Amino acid sequence: MKTIFQATALALTSMTAIAITAAPAVAQTKSGIAVVDLEEAVVKSAAFTTAMTQMQTTYKPQLDQINTRRTAIEADLKTKNDALQAAYKAAGNKSTPAIETQFQALQQAQQNGQAELQRLSQPVQLARAYVEQQIVDKLDDAVKAATAKTKAEIVFKKAATESFGAGADITAAVVTELNTLVPSVGITPPAGWQPGRQQGAAAAPAPAAPAQAPKSR
Repeated sequence: MKTIFQATALALTSMTAIAITAAPAVAQTKSGIAVVDLEEAVVKSAAFTTAMTQMQTTYKPQLDQINTRRTAIEADLKTKNDALQAAYKAAGNKSTPAIETQFQALQQAQQNGQAELQRLSQPVQLARAYVEQQIVDKLDDAVKAATAKTKAEIVFKKAATESFGAGADITAAVVTELNTLVPSVGITPPAGWQPGRQQGAAAAPAPAAPAQAPKSR
């Protein structure tokens, strides 16, 4: 069978507000062993969810520009990909110098488009990193407070545990503590600010998969 390739469409994760979940009353762990999802605690905190909503408005021009360019880049890649497939078929499913040139042009267009989207998204990514950093700075204190209130003696990362009872999860308790320690955060990084330690990754453009050259039968 002939190999037909497709240029992967570039995608950029848009900022979406996450609904605030009401935290249940703090309960004590029965065994003294608890688990926590730190990333979940950060994104479910009131400060984070509010900041994401604010960013929808503050960074709307940048987000609109990103979406517009993404649509245009995807359309251009599709046109180039369709033309390349047609040329490949016309050549009897065999690679030729002309087809190789088209293929290289498609690859370059992919790379250029990805680089452009990454450049356009930098202000939004930096703002989100700034939001996360402000919350993460209080995360250790929040975990310690939640650990004390739930009388947990040992706390494991949820992702590292095989199984656990619902009563062992103190993530909601950590969210409650975060809401007290850092009720709100800024969404505009100071001049020259760069991300330090982050809890969780910021939303970034998904890397485009490289196009694959057509193969002869």
